[in-house]
Amino acid sequence: MAEGHRKVLLGEVVSNRMHKTVTVKVERRVRHPMYERVVKRSKKFHAHDEHNQCQIGDIVRIIETRPLSKTKCWRLLEVVRRRAGAGVAPLAGGEELGV
Repeated sequence: MAEGHRKVLLGEVVSNRMHKTVTVKVERRVRHPMYERVVKRSKKFHAHDEHNQCQIGDIVRIIETRPLSKTKCWRLLEVVRRRAGAGVAPLAGGEELGV
């Protein structure tokens, strides 16, 4: 299948607990048929992350691919933006805040 005919979606990583798999939430805006108001609709996709590089909160681009498992038929194309504060390490149990 040619690369030009595959769907590409932009979304936010909401889970990375699985090995080499991330859950990406993709939001789209549609007009309500009766009320004529723009509403947000979202759907979650499982995507293959070969190097386990995504963190929760990252904005990523995913591309359609062949079925890799029962629920996974997308793969990670690129990380568009890292989440804010990704470089800050959490406090260990013995450390205290010097307020």
